[in-house]
Amino acid sequence: MRVALVHDWLVTMGGAERVLEEISRMYPDAPIYTGVVDRSRLSPYLKTRQIIPTLVQKWPKATRFYNRYLPLLMYGFEQLDLSHYDLVISSSAAVAKGVITRAETLHVSYVHTPMRYAWDLYHEYQRLEARGISRALMGPVFHYMRLWDRVSTDRVDVLIANSTTVQARIRKHYRRSSVVIHPPVAVSHYSLMEPIEDYYLVLSRLVSYKRIDLAIDACNAMKLPLWVAGDGPERARLQRRAGPTIRFLGSIAERELGPLMGQARALLFPGEEDFGIVPVEMQAAGRPVIALDRGGVKDTVIAGQTGVLFAEQTVEGLITAIEQSQAMTWDRGAIRQHAEAFNPDRFKEQFLGVISQALAEHQAVLTTP
Repeated sequence: MRVALVHDWLVTMGGAERVLEEISRMYPDAPIYTGVVDRSRLSPYLKTRQIIPTLVQKWPKATRFYNRYLPLLMYGFEQLDLSHYDLVISSSAAVAKGVITRAETLHVSYVHTPMRYAWDLYHEYQRLEARGISRALMGPVFHYMRLWDRVSTDRVDVLIANSTTVQARIRKHYRRSSVVIHPPVAVSHYSLMEPIEDYYLVLSRLVSYKRIDLAIDACNAMKLPLWVAGDGPERARLQRRAGPTIRFLGSIAERELGPLMGQARALLFPGEEDFGIVPVEMQAAGRPVIALDRGGVKDTVIAGQTGVLFAEQTVEGLITAIEQSQAMTWDRGAIRQHAEAFNPDRFKEQFLGVISQALAEHQAVLTTP
């Protein structure tokens, strides 16, 4: 069977790219088609794979400003010739699912989320991040993108959602059903650590929608030590906001993540994520998660057992949740055991099961007179 994999863009190693890596291990001979690629920023494994970018790769600074080329990426993915494949698997949070396949080809899409800047977070992006000409053009451009996104989803035969939250978005925006398969998390990389140190942890890319400002304001008010691991465009603004108990660590090497998580009092997770791999990794290290009760954490954190969930995305809501966590006794072994449910073997078994069933049903349709 001839298989092709499709991914939005390969310019960093985030959660979506880890999912792609796991899928590509299941299909080691399948080429990977993508919008643009920067091989220097990929994992050692993905660097070994055949990667075929769209025509956007040749445009100026495309691997840096790929998000500004979204309309061109839509066109570029439609130009990819996948006509000789029997199975196409797309990994999409934006445009990868828009590829065109033959009627005989089964197209299964693993959806990390419908384009958040076109749908659920459109007004937030417009209010907080769009400036000047970008703000003026955002309305008509994203109107077109929503139309394309909706129509392109009809090209997919089977949709897989990475969380129940994304499943609900798919149902709302695309009027389609989907099956939920949670992303794989390398829980074996984490273990219970001693001793527990006196700091709270944020581990995140520093961008506005992650709401790291809430964690800083809460720890400022409570005079709690907070270590902020990660980097991004919001770092300078957040540092100006931070008081003397806040420490910025910058980007952290992967080998340092285990001790950093395993010795923290808790992870603060005040933003809404489609799934959120970091909270699962934190639980794999046996430590609780204090998170906004929205998005993927509703699938991954058990309130009162592996963490505390708070309803209002405010400083006051987070402070109350931190106080609740301080009054609780946490069973590190139980927290770790819960995280085991998200291991890569479980993902592989569920994913291949969906593919097998979809292929059988697709073949039955093709052979029905």
